[in-house]
Amino acid sequence: MNFTIRLKNIKSIDKIDGYWNKQDYINLLELFNFPDAKNLPDADLFDMLSMAISDYEPEEAAEVVLKYKLSNILKEGQIKNLSNEMLEDKIAEEYPDISLHFPLFNINQLLYDAYNGKFPRTLASVIDFELVFKSKIEITKEIVLRTISDMLSEKSLLKRLYNEQLDSDKELNDAEGIIWELKLTGENTFRLITSDYWLNNEDFEKDEFSGELRDEEINHFKKDSH
Repeated sequence: MNFTIRLKNIKSIDKIDGYWNKQDYINLLELFNFPDAKNLPDADLFDMLSMAISDYEPEEAAEVVLKYKLSNILKEGQIKNLSNEMLEDKIAEEYPDISLHFPLFNINQLLYDAYNGKFPRTLASVIDFELVFKSKIEITKEIVLRTISDMLSEKSLLKRLYNEQLDSDKELNDAEGIIWELKLTGENTFRLITSDYWLNNEDFEKDEFSGELRDEEINHFKKDSH
């Protein structure tokens, strides 16, 4: 099926609004032994949490936040290792399980703010684009990656690691972990958020591309959408 994709805008951000909510801040304050957190004004929650966190050693604080978010996924030993590695490495980019890059990015950012930069600074990319297919089709993260990849340089990490899968009718299993958020912003216009590690301004060598997804790919997507 024929399509045209156009890059509208791309920018880097260091924080994703809305990931941490009021209840998260209250829960974390209690874990960091701050009394009566629920009685604090909403506007003070983040500042008080940053102060409470900074009373701990960075590795200890990292372990508390990692346990809060990921104890149902990671074992205690894995969390302990991560809490130490986070101080030196960009874990949100390097962790082998790509599905955890999104929460790790936000955990890292919380700690980065609390410790005024002791943790590595990581970035996310916000990409606005238009994607038009000749016929109506459900736009999935897989489809976005396959179409957007046609505007990328061969040097881009996504092309280097996934070039074969991007042009295959087999499922691109990592699409859900690579694209953190995808939302419709207008008629045929979308916004995605991903790691700067996967997609950034330097990766794009075109701002528009017209091409075709093969029938095998379309049928694969249709089967997976039901």
